[in-house]
Amino acid sequence: VQLQASGGGLVQAGGSLRLSCEASGRTFSWYDMAWFRQPPGKGREFVTAISRSGDSTMYADSVKGRFTISRDNAKNTVNLQMNSLSADDTAVYYCAAGTGSWYRVTEYDYWGQGTLVTVSS
Repeated sequence: VQLQASGGGLVQAGGSLRLSCEASGRTFSWYDMAWFRQPPGKGREFVTAISRSGDSTMYADSVKGRFTISRDNAKNTVNLQMNSLSADDTAVYYCAAGTGSWYRVTEYDYWGQGTLVTVSS
C-alpha cells in the first residue's frame, strides 16, 4: 500500500493542525494504521494507532487528550487532529500501516513520506 501524508506546517503554540494520510494500492481496511513522529535529532516515536475497523485506538501519554486519530475506510484515509500544540510536538510526522504490534516501528510494513509540523513558542 502507498501512503501519502499531508497537512503539516507552521503553527503557534496552543494552536491546532489536522494531518491526513491517504492510502492507495492494497485494501486499506486490512491494516491497522498509526502515526509516528521524529523530533529533530531524535528517533522515531509512537504517537497513536487505530485498529482496522476504527473501533480501538491507543495514544502515547504525551499526546493523550490532545490528539485524536480517526479513519475512513471508504475514503482510504486516516487523520490526526492535533490540538493544544506545543514546541515539544515539533517533528516530522509519519503515517504507517501494519498488522503487528502497534508501538514498534519495525512492525509496520508501509510508511508515508512524512510531513513536517513546526510549533513556534
